[in-house]
Amino acid sequence: MKKLSFIALFSFIAILIYSFAPADGGDRLLGVWEPSNGRARVKIEKIGSKYFGKIVWLKEPIDPVTKQPKTDKNNPDPSMQKTPLKGYRMLKDFVYDGNNEWSGGTIYDALNGSTYSCVIKMTNENTLNIRGYIGVSALGRTDIWKRVVVKK
Repeated sequence: MKKLSFIALFSFIAILIYSFAPADGGDRLLGVWEPSNGRARVKIEKIGSKYFGKIVWLKEPIDPVTKQPKTDKNNPDPSMQKTPLKGYRMLKDFVYDGNNEWSGGTIYDALNGSTYSCVIKMTNENTLNIRGYIGVSALGRTDIWKRVVVKK
C-alpha cells in the first residue's frame, strides 16, 4: 500500500511539474536582443508557431540628413525605402528545431538592403549566435547577440 501511495504521489508531482513547464522550449528565444554592433535592439516574438524579430530601439533613431526618423533607404524595393526602421520586422519565419536552434527563417540587413537565410543558435540563456548566409551556411557570417534586460 505504501508503495502504491508513493507511486501515486510521485506521478501527481510529475504531472504538476510538467503542467507548469513551457509548452515549447523554443520560447526561450522570446525577448529583446542587441546585436554586437550595439546600434539596435530587436524584440523577438512568436506569431502562431513561428518566431519573428522587429527593431524596437535604435542608437541613432534620427537620420542626420533629413532630421526625420531613420527609414529603410537601402531597401532595393523603392516602395519600402520610406518605411521606418523602428518597428521593422527584420527576422522572419523561424521554426524551433530543438537543441537550442531555430532555422528556416531570414534576416534582413538594413545597412545594405539584403535579405539572407539565417540560423539562430542559443549558446546560453543570454547569448545568440545569429548566422546569416546565402546558399549554404558555410558561406555566411555569424554575429553574437546579447539579451537585453528590460526594466519594468
